[in-house]
Amino acid sequence: MSYEQKLMAMKSLLKKTTVVKEVEETFNIPPAPSYEQRWLTTGMEKIENEFGVVYKRVIHYPLDTMHGDFRLGDVKQKLMKWSEADYMHPLAPNAGKLLFFDTETTGLKGAGAVIFLIGLLELKSDEFIMTQYVLPNPDHEAAFLYASELWKEGLTLVTYNGKSFDFPQLQTRWSLHRKLLPPLPVPHQIDLLHGSRRIWKGQMESFKLTEVERTQLGFNRKDDIPGHMAPIIYQDAVKNGRAEILMKVMWHNEWDILSLVTLFSLSTDIVMEEASQQNAQIATNIAKWFQDLGLKDHSYAELQRIAEEYGTSYPMTHFHLGFLLKRHKEIDRAIQSFEIVATHGTGREQVLAYEELAKLYEHQVKDYSLAYERILCADQLVQQSDEFTSRFSNRMKKSLAKREMRVNRKLFPGQAQEAPQEEQ
Repeated sequence: MSYEQKLMAMKSLLKKTTVVKEVEETFNIPPAPSYEQRWLTTGMEKIENEFGVVYKRVIHYPLDTMHGDFRLGDVKQKLMKWSEADYMHPLAPNAGKLLFFDTETTGLKGAGAVIFLIGLLELKSDEFIMTQYVLPNPDHEAAFLYASELWKEGLTLVTYNGKSFDFPQLQTRWSLHRKLLPPLPVPHQIDLLHGSRRIWKGQMESFKLTEVERTQLGFNRKDDIPGHMAPIIYQDAVKNGRAEILMKVMWHNEWDILSLVTLFSLSTDIVMEEASQQNAQIATNIAKWFQDLGLKDHSYAELQRIAEEYGTSYPMTHFHLGFLLKRHKEIDRAIQSFEIVATHGTGREQVLAYEELAKLYEHQVKDYSLAYERILCADQLVQQSDEFTSRFSNRMKKSLAKREMRVNRKLFPGQAQEAPQEEQ
């Protein structure tokens, strides 16, 4: 049989495959829940869209409304400051609609955790308007998500831990309805948790929002529910129709969002105004933040101002300033800053300050005796302290041993130096 005949024989054995058309899924609008009337007695409004039913609560706040020690309307001035700033900063909003945003969920993470409350606060020309969207039950989740209008472009969301929790959770829930809903863009986000950690580093042990409210915003909650109770209350409201207890969760969410407004105002002042920086540590935290953002000239100017204003009271100012002075080739001033840290500082920074002094005395000043003394001081701190990690201690011991050997050769050029043995 020829090659062509074999091919024809094989072709006749092949069965024709039937193309099966994919059945398009049809979406049927779910019915309103049986407890709808009970929920509406709480003052919530019913809204409907092509995906189902959502309930919402709308609250209006005059600009002069006080929340703790701060007036809500002051945020307008802070937004103006950011629009005039000549540098980019994580607290700076983008052009477009600014929304203060918070959610309540039935769990902390995972596809099984459902968002049941979305709170959004928008600044208008003469007032604030807060809208809280409540999920009737899981059947109406697409309607609930669509009603939030978070699918619109050009938003800036101000949150507290929103980058790590609220928005990723929103993306997870959105993906389950991606065939129905418009795409969810990633908005510009201002996460005030990260800002608070930057500003009050070393000043606060806990950065829970309620603790920031109490210590920094002058706001103390009364009759608030613990956060872990929110999903239990919501599930009871869905199961038994008891929307009146759901109001406790909505008040909790409302306070969260109002605190975002005042915390944004306070954080802006601290970053942009010297008078709002309560002490040298906070001022130094801000200067270091600028440095980490690549705004080294801004950081340099701020650290010099802080050092002049507060003197040696906070050695960490001089620690960061010393490196910038060294970069600017101001060797005498850099030595002065590192000597302050070596004398008044503690911990890793004190050890590193001694090491920097050893470098400067050896390479810039050419005073090998002083370099050797600073090496011994650093080594003594590492050897005697048990507060350092083994990784840091081992790294410093090796570095200081090599530096000591080299400086010894310069001090006593005629003597052969035995290289230190590597640690086993």
